[in-house]
Amino acid sequence: MSTVFNFTFVPWFRSVAPYIHMHRGKTFVVGVAGEAIAAGKLGSIATDLALIQSMGVKIVLVHGFRPQVNEQLRLKGHEPRYSHGMRITDEVALDSAQEAAGQLRYEIEAAFSQGLPNTPMAGSTVRVISGNFITARPMGIIDGVDFKHTGTVRKVDVAGITRSLDAGALVLISPFGFSPTGEAFNLAMEEVATSVAVALLADKLIFLTEKPGVRVQPLAPESDDNPIDTEIPLAEARALLAKLPPPELPTDVGFYLRHCVKACEHGVERSHILPFSVDGALLLEVYVHDGIGTMVVDEKLESVREATADDVTGILQLIEPFEKDGTLVKRSRTEIERDIGNYTILEHDGVIFACAALYPYPEAKTAEMAAVTVSPQSQGQGDGEKIVKRVEQRARAMGLASIFVLTTRTMHWFIKRGFQPVDPDWLPEARKRKYNWDRKSQVLVKKL
Repeated sequence: MSTVFNFTFVPWFRSVAPYIHMHRGKTFVVGVAGEAIAAGKLGSIATDLALIQSMGVKIVLVHGFRPQVNEQLRLKGHEPRYSHGMRITDEVALDSAQEAAGQLRYEIEAAFSQGLPNTPMAGSTVRVISGNFITARPMGIIDGVDFKHTGTVRKVDVAGITRSLDAGALVLISPFGFSPTGEAFNLAMEEVATSVAVALLADKLIFLTEKPGVRVQPLAPESDDNPIDTEIPLAEARALLAKLPPPELPTDVGFYLRHCVKACEHGVERSHILPFSVDGALLLEVYVHDGIGTMVVDEKLESVREATADDVTGILQLIEPFEKDGTLVKRSRTEIERDIGNYTILEHDGVIFACAALYPYPEAKTAEMAAVTVSPQSQGQGDGEKIVKRVEQRARAMGLASIFVLTTRTMHWFIKRGFQPVDPDWLPEARKRKYNWDRKSQVLVKKL
C-alpha cells in the first residue's frame, strides 16, 4: 500500500512545486459567500487558507453574510428587502447585519485557531487581524429607492492592510464600512473584495460562491455537455457581460463575473469564480493546471514559443517519464542543450506543458518532428495540436514541403491530424542511416 502511495504522491507533489514557488510572496483576496459558511464549509475553507498561507501567500479574507442577516431579520419578524440587486438596509437590517457580522467574525477567528494534533491545522499559527479598513459613503437614492444604511466603498486603508500582511497575519474584513463621522454602512461582500483587490493590486481575486463558474454556453442549462469555461480572456468576459441582462442575484451568470472584469480592468491579473460545494476548491484552483472554476485573465496565460537555454531543465522534466516507458527515445541534457534552438514549447504560468523539436533535411525538402510531448496534466486539452501547428509554421517558413514523425505508440493521434503512414524507405538518406530497425517505428508524413 505504501509503495502505491509513494508512486502517486511523489509525482503529484513534484507537479505542484512550480505553483508553490510561483505564488510565494503573492497577495490573494478571497471573498467567501455567506452561503458557504451557512453550508458548514468554514472549517475546510479555513484549513485550506491556512495551508496556502503557510506556503508564503499573503491572504485577505472578505466574508459575506447574506443568509445570516436574513436569518436575524426572520427572528425579528422582519422581511429582507432588495432593489437593483442590493439590500435596502433600514435600522432593523443594520442591527441584524451588525449582529451577524459579529457572530461570523467570532466563528472565523475560532476556525483559524484550531491547532489540535492529528488535524489539518496541527502546528499552524494563523494570526487573524481585522479592523476598520474600509471607509464608506451612503448609496443614497437610486430610481426613487432610498437604500438607507446601504453603502459603497469610498476608500481602502492600503497601508494598514499591508502592514498586517507583512507582519504575517491573515487580514479579515467584514462587509462594513464607516464614514468619517463614524456612521456604519452595510456593504456588498463582492464590492468590498473587488475594491480591496484593486487597491492592493493583488495578484488574485478569488470568489468562493454557490456558482460553479461560467459555463461555455453561459445561458444554456448546466450539464456535462455544457462544461465550465476554465479561462476567459478579459475581452471575451466584457463581450459576454454586454449580452447579459443586468445581474441581480448571486446565481445570475454575470453577478460575480462583473466584479472579476472590474478587478482585471484595474490591475488584478487574475480573478476566479469557484464553487464552495467542491471540497478543496481553493487548492484545486491555485495549485492544479486549469483549476476547477472560471478564471478571468487580462491576457492569455498560455504562450507557444521557440525554446531558449533557460528551458532545458523544464524540457528534460517533461520528457523523462515518456523516455522511461519507451514512448520516446532517450535524449541526454547535452543533446537537448545542443539542439535547443530546434525546440518549440508551450508554457503556462512559467511551466512547460508541451514541446516538440524540428530537425530539417533541406536537401529532401522535409523535416523530422521529434520529441513531441504533452504533459499528462494537460492531455486532451489541445496543447498537442498547438505545438504541432507552430512546428508546421516553422517548417513552412524554412520552405519545406513536408514534415515527418517516427512513433511506436501514437500513430493514430498523428493520423487524426493529417499525417499519412509511409514505408521507412521514404526517409531522407541521412535519416535512413540512423533509423533503428529493431525499434520498428512507424513513419508518418504530412504535406505542408
